[in-house]
Amino acid sequence: MKELLNLSVNLKQLRKQSGKTQKQVAEELGITYQSYQAYELGITVPTLQNFIKLAKLYDVSYDDLLNT
Repeated sequence: MKELLNLSVNLKQLRKQSGKTQKQVAEELGITYQSYQAYELGITVPTLQNFIKLAKLYDVSYDDLLNT
């Protein structure tokens, strides 16, 4: 469970570091703004496909997305 909390925190931090808005990231993933927002709020988790896309988008490993 801790990893899922870390994921939401890390997604927000990585997005801010990249200078992108939630809407921009959502568009790059091909999902709605609300769906991406739910990832950052820890309400839902990305699908495996979107998890992979996020790692590529932010140029980080899968472990980096989950760890602090």
